[in-house]
Amino acid sequence: MSVTEAAAETPLRVAVIIGSVRENRRGPAVTEWFLRAAEGHTGLEFDVIDLADFPLPLTLPDWGNSPDAATAAVLERVTPRLADADAYIVVTPEYNHSYPAALKNLIDWHRPQWQAKPVGFVSYGGVSGGLRAVEQLRLVFAEMHAVTVRDSVSLHGPWNGLGPDGEPLETVVLESVTKNLLGQLDWWGRALRTARTVHPYEV
Repeated sequence: MSVTEAAAETPLRVAVIIGSVRENRRGPAVTEWFLRAAEGHTGLEFDVIDLADFPLPLTLPDWGNSPDAATAAVLERVTPRLADADAYIVVTPEYNHSYPAALKNLIDWHRPQWQAKPVGFVSYGGVSGGLRAVEQLRLVFAEMHAVTVRDSVSLHGPWNGLGPDGEPLETVVLESVTKNLLGQLDWWGRALRTARTVHPYEV
């Protein structure tokens, strides 16, 4: 089997990032629903990264300087998982027409881990369903040399948000767009993984 064939056949490693760290957040419930909805899509391996478990400081060290010991310990737990991923799903709410600060902080603490990899979005919140947060995140990830896929999953409350049981109130449309999102993420993830294998990405 050639290198490109092996890259195409190996399951795609997808890091699912829960972007909110607020109390009483809905991110874990949204993530659990999404993973259940994704069960029928074969060839994907999911790794859930909950930012509540990885508190990174807002103060970044100067270029070339090492972080303090406590920060280094957090990075040792999260950075390899981001690096090992072939693709990402970002689960984000919309706070004040934008995305959570903890999510931006995680992005800023890393750079090569995002490069030449696809990013998909599952968003939630209010009338917009988090779409304003997603549009801003597309700009951020473009700067990180990542590729964002076109289709996203959006939970618009209260009409088709999550019910008390954690399930979406409107599943038919959401299951369809979830299928589209995963199909695009799968295609881009495999194409870019093969490309990085054959010709490593250079900034």
